Amino acid sequence: MIPDLRKTRQPAATANTNLFVSDMDGTLLQSGGILSNYSRQTLRQLLREGLRFTVASARAWAEMTPVLGDLPLTLPVIAVNGAYLTEYATGRHLVINHLEKDLAAAVYENILSEHLLPFVVAHSGSDDCLYWEKLIYPEMQWYHDILEMEHDTRLRHIGRLTDALKETVIAFVVMGPKDNVWALSTRLAEQYPGRLENFLFENPYGPGHWWLTIHDQKACKSRALRTLLEIEGIRPEHLTVFGDHINDIKMFQLAGRAVAVANAEPVVKQHADEIIGPNDSDAVVEYIRLKTRQQTPPE
Repeated sequence: MIPDLRKTRQPAATANTNLFVSDMDGTLLQSGGILSNYSRQTLRQLLREGLRFTVASARAWAEMTPVLGDLPLTLPVIAVNGAYLTEYATGRHLVINHLEKDLAAAVYENILSEHLLPFVVAHSGSDDCLYWEKLIYPEMQWYHDILEMEHDTRLRHIGRLTDALKETVIAFVVMGPKDNVWALSTRLAEQYPGRLENFLFENPYGPGHWWLTIHDQKACKSRALRTLLEIEGIRPEHLTVFGDHINDIKMFQLAGRAVAVANAEPVVKQHADEIIGPNDSDAVVEYIRLKTRQQTPPE
């Protein structure tokens, strides 16, 4: 059971000390997976005025940059559900939370046992890599084609996925029939309690496409966020977070103020201090704009 830390929260601090952190898909981004012109222009202006803002996403850095573009983000971004803490401008990883080799090998065997094949998120020592061997389900083909269309340099075909396991494995991304993916999720939870951080979900951009992302237990948005707070010297009560999905709940529990968008899952709303408009209404950026304007002292 995840402890509820809301009772110990304190009011958010002033604009000069506040840190705002938003999930991307379903929260900051509109339903088509884009950042609206209004949100882009408003964020760009607020960042130039000194806004402390960054994102925490299941996306890899290479999947963030085509969407966020030239936003002047000076704070590190949290990528792959907390597996990486990364400089936005350069892609340099400040923190990498990976799976130990024996655990990665065991997880891979469990994936095969459910008649599934993963994409393997790995780090070669110099490059981020996303390995695939065969695209055995339509969900896998869809994901591959999206990344290929975006010219994602991580995407690499490999003859045997076991060779990818020789590198530093960051995560497995598994997709396929619902029954198989759910069975794998249950199996891993039972076999490796406390060792993995997994998220089972229906892809919001592909209804009926079931995904499971598998990470080390250290690869969690809230853990990466706590590291960011330490680096920046910010207390949790000065943190406002935005989210919509179950992988945002622990982040909600860390923050001084947790804000759910109207389209968030019901369980996420239960952990929120405040519920705002839906992601398609630019609700996150409008909330930040109003908060910062309210707390900017008159000249």
